[in-house]
Amino acid sequence: MGKAGRNRWKGIKPRNRGVAMNPVDHPMGGGEGKASGGQPRSRNGQYSRGLKTRTKGKGSDKLIIQRKNGSKLAK
Repeated sequence: MGKAGRNRWKGIKPRNRGVAMNPVDHPMGGGEGKASGGQPRSRNGQYSRGLKTRTKGKGSDKLIIQRKNGSKLAK
């Protein structure tokens, strides 16, 4: 890109890794040296990969015939 300002012109904000933050700033922050962050999490502490966010037995489950990822049955 050449310089950071050119990315800012395109609307891209600088982003910081959660592992590089302090514990008060991010769930993966803190630790001594280059400590690994453990499981990837969002800022509010939820797992960012593979976490089911839909409640089981929701009333509208019977209305779902096909899941978004293409498998035939919802259950």
